[in-house]
Amino acid sequence: MGGFILKIILCPVAVLFASWLLTNVTFSNWYQPIVLGIVIAIVGYFMEVLMLRKDTNWLATLLDFFMATAIVYFGSLMFVNSFVSFWGAVFTGLLVAATEVFQHYWLLHSGRVDEDAVAD
Repeated sequence: MGGFILKIILCPVAVLFASWLLTNVTFSNWYQPIVLGIVIAIVGYFMEVLMLRKDTNWLATLLDFFMATAIVYFGSLMFVNSFVSFWGAVFTGLLVAATEVFQHYWLLHSGRVDEDAVAD
């Protein structure tokens, strides 16, 4: 549960930070990047539950990058007066993936991931 709480905080902060930092990531309201960050956090949490192990750490991080990029790019289309270019979505995905590296490291080394569990 600690991993989910960390993710539900860091993912929206990363998307919000990207919207402030990048000129090609523009949201018309303050809550829009937060909503996308929460969606990324929820999907990312279930991806971690299904596949995060020591031997799949980098694969999970790579898939987090692709997932975050797609959610930011296509999710921004649902909001009025918001614009995210392809490269803006890629850089936002890289920012989210950078936070995921540290989250995965913490989860794996703190014993919060069950090493004996096998995803069906």
